[in-house]
Amino acid sequence: MAYRKLSEQVHKLSNTQRSDSFVKLFRDAVRDGQFEAAYMPERFTLPKQFSRRGAEGTYQRDAKEMLFDATPAFEKWFEQTNRDLAAARRGGTVKPTLENIEAGLVDFRAMAAETRKKMQASYTKGQALGKSRAKGGATKGKRK
Repeated sequence: MAYRKLSEQVHKLSNTQRSDSFVKLFRDAVRDGQFEAAYMPERFTLPKQFSRRGAEGTYQRDAKEMLFDATPAFEKWFEQTNRDLAAARRGGTVKPTLENIEAGLVDFRAMAAETRKKMQASYTKGQALGKSRAKGGATKGKRK
């Protein structure tokens, strides 16, 4: 049986900036019984560089060291997890700014079509409202 430390495995990730997510997924897999692991008394520093919003510089976090059995089942799990973490994360939608439109990150023609659709719906709604008021009906504010 080959035993490995979690800190060694973290450095084998293709994208070390996702090391915090990997540790979280690793612990979830151990909790679910996918493979065996045990806590060790020491801690290790994650290779990820964290940054605080609105602050200068970066910082690092520590995680509890774990020892695990490197079985073929673990290797298969690691390959899949590493592939998933290496894939580009889907962030939020890109804001439609001039720079993003010029860079091609936002489709201008789709934006223009959506704007035209909204303007037409607003115009149609206004026309329908005007027609219903012009037909006459009960006048609320006028007294004779």
